[in-house]
Amino acid sequence: MKKISLLGATGSIGIQTLSVIEAHPDEFELVSMSFGRNIKSGIEIIKKFNPRFVAVQDKETYEKLKLELEIDKIKIGYGQEALIEAAIFDDVDCLVNAVVGSVGLVPTLKAIENKITIAIANKETLVTAGHLVTEYARKHQVDLLPVDSEHSAIFQCLQGEKSKNIDRLIITASGGSFRDKTRDELTNVTVEQALNHPNWSMGAKITIDSATMMNKGLEVIEAHWLFNIPYQRIDVLLHKESIIHSLVEFHDRSVIAQLGTPDMRVPIQYALTYPDRLPLENAKRLELWEHGKLHFEKINFDRYKCLQYAFDSGKIGGTMPTVLNAANEEAVEAFLKGKIKFLQIEDLIERAMDKHVSIAHPDLEQIQEVDQLTRNFVQTLIS
Repeated sequence: MKKISLLGATGSIGIQTLSVIEAHPDEFELVSMSFGRNIKSGIEIIKKFNPRFVAVQDKETYEKLKLELEIDKIKIGYGQEALIEAAIFDDVDCLVNAVVGSVGLVPTLKAIENKITIAIANKETLVTAGHLVTEYARKHQVDLLPVDSEHSAIFQCLQGEKSKNIDRLIITASGGSFRDKTRDELTNVTVEQALNHPNWSMGAKITIDSATMMNKGLEVIEAHWLFNIPYQRIDVLLHKESIIHSLVEFHDRSVIAQLGTPDMRVPIQYALTYPDRLPLENAKRLELWEHGKLHFEKINFDRYKCLQYAFDSGKIGGTMPTVLNAANEEAVEAFLKGKIKFLQIEDLIERAMDKHVSIAHPDLEQIQEVDQLTRNFVQTLIS
């Protein structure tokens, strides 16, 4: 029985992780979990899975939850310290980090210190502090298992292969909600339009990131750290059907790809069962004849400026990816609240990066300071 801690239980990845746990009750047990403020969904999960510890975002949610639950049977906490406690609670074997944003960084580092396997869906953790996370993982001999479909695809393609033979990673991108629009047509798009992703059902923040292509940019930085590949050997390919999830090209020009219908339970379950596999009930079989054709396009970086910014920040390194991520989080939140227009997201990111002088090899304190300063700067611009 593998004991699971799940951070971000009420989000899209969290719900699908719970689906995998529920499908294999003899294999997995939910020991601890966290969620933000979604009390209704949180209580439903708690009653179904009976975790021993629950962390919530703030004191108000904590007080409401205490009124709804028999607190003698479950331990509850709130805030960052509770999130850390959920990550390392008791005898957890695997932490599934599915929170959104850089809030997932410190819990991940603490879990690694406790030699807990990390199933990482929180890409901002690696973007913000990839060098720290990977150094911790090597030091404590802890596996970092990717949950994103693209990184899971690369990870699966590399099984049995030698890293010295890798020539290029090719990450596929659906193009998001606005893939068929010109930049001129993006001027006055609405939040509702941006949230209408053609292939995947995801949370609001990641769906907006997909529309700007920042999500793919974050994945490029994440791939750099997960697979120790320089940015010059990572490509992004527009692939509207989301059937090929990513590819690896070797130096003999052989290319291996991982294919499947768009279903996040596949990479989630593979991370939980690695190096084994389990059956996935009710998963749609990939019938290529149903699709007939698969389409591919070269990325236009002038069209998708956020993707260019991500490559730029990764190559600069140091604290620049921290700035990229923090500015993006603040800008996306402002767009979702109707404070800025869609194209202003990339403008705010560019201004934050232009202002920043990168610090090489930052420690955790420096990363956190740069993160907060960037957020303050972007908030000032929004105001």
